[in-house]
Amino acid sequence: MLEMLLYPLSGFFMKISDDMHDKKNNKLLGMLAGVLCGVFLGYLVTISLDAAYIFFGVFLGTFLAKKINCINHVITAVIFISIAFLLGFPAIGIGTLLICTIAAYFDEIGNDNQRIYKKSKYLEMFFEYRFALKTVILVLAIFGIINSFYPAFQIYGVHFMAIQTLILFLTFELAYEFAGLKFDAIYDRIYSLIEN
Repeated sequence: MLEMLLYPLSGFFMKISDDMHDKKNNKLLGMLAGVLCGVFLGYLVTISLDAAYIFFGVFLGTFLAKKINCINHVITAVIFISIAFLLGFPAIGIGTLLICTIAAYFDEIGNDNQRIYKKSKYLEMFFEYRFALKTVILVLAIFGIINSFYPAFQIYGVHFMAIQTLILFLTFELAYEFAGLKFDAIYDRIYSLIEN
């Protein structure tokens, strides 16, 4: 199952690209990581309907929140969209896409927002780790389980997700967090290879 590799690789290179820009101001390495992230995400949405909903939602939510704000993000987005449209992606409905977009938008607006963080520690943790989209995926996965036992359970215009999608998305998030925790060591290792 290729998705088991593409989810964590996408998350890992997304964070590396972000931190190359935010922490080291290294545009070249940031763009290279962004290219890899865009390739992995672009291909992922062509083979998985659930991933298409999630990552087109993330793209739209991030765009609407004005967080596609550096060259790394632009390159990642262009490659992601280009591959998705060149290879073709599953037909998606507006309902689930809208739900994922709104959740991703709230995550982006809340993340690193000190006004929200000051209101409560719960909100700080919720938005620091972008739990809005995770919660939506969890609910859609639970609805998917219910639907598998009771096929009559449906919500018009809403695509339910598979429980494995939640697990795969968590591998994306874990890889993203791991890359953030180990970024300095990763950066130093890459830089030492380039210098030698």
